[in-house]
Amino acid sequence: MKHIVWLFPPEGPPPEGLGCLQEGSDFVVCPVDSVAGAIETVRRMEADAVVVSPSGNGWVPREILPEISAARPSIPVILYDPHRSKNLLFAASGTSASKYFGQPASSEELLACLSAALTPDPAEELKRLSHSEPWRKLLVGGSGVMREVVETIALVGNRRATVLLTGETGTGKEIAARAIHMASTRGHLPMVAVNCAALPENLLEAELFGHTRGAFTGAVNARVGLFEQANRSTIFLDEIGEMPMPLQAKLLRVLQERELHRVGSSETIRIDVRVIAASNIDLEAAVAQKRFRQDLFYRLNVVPLRMPALRDRLCDIPALVQHFIRKISDLEGGPEKFVSQEAMEYMANYSWPGNVRQLEHAVESAIALSGPRRVLLPRDFRLPQEQTTPGIGMLRDLDVPESGLDLEELMVSIERTLLERALFKCGGNKARAADLLNMKRTTLVSKFKALQSCA
Repeated sequence: MKHIVWLFPPEGPPPEGLGCLQEGSDFVVCPVDSVAGAIETVRRMEADAVVVSPSGNGWVPREILPEISAARPSIPVILYDPHRSKNLLFAASGTSASKYFGQPASSEELLACLSAALTPDPAEELKRLSHSEPWRKLLVGGSGVMREVVETIALVGNRRATVLLTGETGTGKEIAARAIHMASTRGHLPMVAVNCAALPENLLEAELFGHTRGAFTGAVNARVGLFEQANRSTIFLDEIGEMPMPLQAKLLRVLQERELHRVGSSETIRIDVRVIAASNIDLEAAVAQKRFRQDLFYRLNVVPLRMPALRDRLCDIPALVQHFIRKISDLEGGPEKFVSQEAMEYMANYSWPGNVRQLEHAVESAIALSGPRRVLLPRDFRLPQEQTTPGIGMLRDLDVPESGLDLEELMVSIERTLLERALFKCGGNKARAADLLNMKRTTLVSKFKALQSCA
């Protein structure tokens, strides 16, 4: 249970919304009608948050909030003014208030706001880390698999070694590439990115290596290629598995010799380029099928880094959703919205075939469809129902692919997913999650530790 101190003016009735928090929620509300009483209660109860309902009779946020912050510097403070007191928003600016409600709020909105205020803000941690390692702010989430990604980037970021990023579509491979680039000494220069599947074969070579005037029809002027543009910086070759075989041989020479020839020229040009490649197809399978050069695969796969699917990092969904809400709010200039617990549970039970990219689009769509409402509900997230995660009764549909699979790795992934979903459904309460899975709390904790060591 979370303890909330609600400070409201002594001359008026208890604020609207107080009753909904006192009944049928996970919050214990202690109403007080004086600043001194609020500070004493904050200290005595070790309260988790403070809600302040100011008035025009001397209750000024600039005077109240510093006193509360002095008593507990880190405590979240929410300003709630359903009657829109004159100049309150101006008075609240520059204070330590973490959230502001300037309109009547429903019980759902108040509960969602309190839940958001009491949830550790990943942006604050990212802000702290970004002073020394700015690239970390690109990678949102604290799950075991994401910590492994961060640790790998920290180790190889400042190296020259080629990195091969793999993973499903939408897992954030280009974001990871930018993080690797920013973590290196080349980070002060722009990274050059090219999608190898977006250009036809006859243009891709000239795009990568440049061409001389008259080298082919349409080459009116000489042009510097992307590899030359990335000299002393980083080039990101996305969808490398779609590169035509003849061009693969030329790319291999560039990687081996660190030199190139423009199309239509015999002049040798030396380059100093860090290469990061990405593919959402299995390159080893492509090598076996003679669709990708084996020697090029080994040259690219110096440091392999697999980006996890969103279904393998479900505990990161709250942080990702909050990140996207803040991003959209900053772009559109509107107030930040909150997500109900039911909506979070709905998203935790979805398979996310489009991964993080699909989640971002779903959040953007939900914000648009919710209109002026401050709380996002399950109905705002219009996800394809036929792609939801199958239930336990659907296990009979499982099959072994022709290429085979790693059974031990698959079982570890399934166990981790079920444990994370149970914990997510129970709001982080390990005892309730253990009951949901019909196991002891100590067993659940030990399983989590064992799975983290396997990550």
